Amino acid sequence: MEETNKVEQNESGAPKHDEDCECGSDCNCESDNKKIKNLTSVAILLAGLFIGSLFVDVAQLIKGSGYSAKNLNKSDVFEADGKTWVAYSEPAVSVKIINDDACEKCDVSEVLVWMRRVLPTVAAEKVAFDSEEGKMLEEKFGLKSLPAFVFSDDIAKTDFYAQAQPLFEEKDGKFVLKTQELGIPTGKYLAVPEIREGDAVFGNKDAKAKIVVFSDFQCPYCKVFYKSLRDVMNQYSEKAQFAFKEFPLDSIHPQANGAALAAACAQEQGKFWEYADILYDKQNDWSKATNTSLFKTYAGNLRLETGKFNECLDGKKYQAKIDADKKEAADFGISGTPAIFAGENFESGAVDADKLKEMVEKELAE
Repeated sequence: MEETNKVEQNESGAPKHDEDCECGSDCNCESDNKKIKNLTSVAILLAGLFIGSLFVDVAQLIKGSGYSAKNLNKSDVFEADGKTWVAYSEPAVSVKIINDDACEKCDVSEVLVWMRRVLPTVAAEKVAFDSEEGKMLEEKFGLKSLPAFVFSDDIAKTDFYAQAQPLFEEKDGKFVLKTQELGIPTGKYLAVPEIREGDAVFGNKDAKAKIVVFSDFQCPYCKVFYKSLRDVMNQYSEKAQFAFKEFPLDSIHPQANGAALAAACAQEQGKFWEYADILYDKQNDWSKATNTSLFKTYAGNLRLETGKFNECLDGKKYQAKIDADKKEAADFGISGTPAIFAGENFESGAVDADKLKEMVEKELAE
């Protein structure tokens, strides 16, 4: 019997075509579904290979947000766009450098080279000291000198901070670098020490030139400088006012604080400078002592009221004043003696009389 090919017809009598097939009907769509699935698999595979070759996650590719963190974690060095990126375990740290471009002594290029060696993840931003932001930072953190470095709170998460925490002062979640303690020289002072009530003074209080000295009675360099100071004081007594502030370096001069207390007690009786003359002249003697007996002897030699003097010295009556002087010195970044301010001009060390005169004359001329 001869077989005949049967062609399924639609309701109109015309043969059904592929476009008339519906999955789930009696017609056969299996071959078409298989083709679609195969094409989808190929597309997914190619997309995966393409994305993988770009080193980018799918979400990052869509958002254009960069390289895959998962893949970057596998590499310590990565190159892109002509730059080489090196991975560090330290967090990114920002630092605002408050400075004055016109100040020749304020250059921080060498400091930044050093800083990036010990803290490679630091990002520096320069802030002009006379800008609105600069003035705000100066006031907020009590900045008195330039350059100044204010770090973000991320610095506290670094190994460098763990080792050098005493070099930072924290305030309101920011960290100010103590530049002088680190050995970074001061380029410019934004303020100068004030002559206050209780300071030992000499000269004309109404004079334009104000000379402020931070000194230590047991410091041998201060002894050398003191002679120059006295010579210049006498020469400029009508043109300048001189102030002496106590800065005993207790860690290396164990008798310095006692000497400062004794001088303050002599000042109470109007004999500070005469007593200071004796302290520097006899420095080698009382520096070797372990008590205050010599200080009391010197008071007797000046014919001070010894009972009052001894009570003042034994009771450490002026310790708070000495501590205030020391804090003021620290606020200005002073770490050694002698330290001399003539207005905004500053010198550290035993400058001679000629240099000190030059400082006074410069202050008078300004």
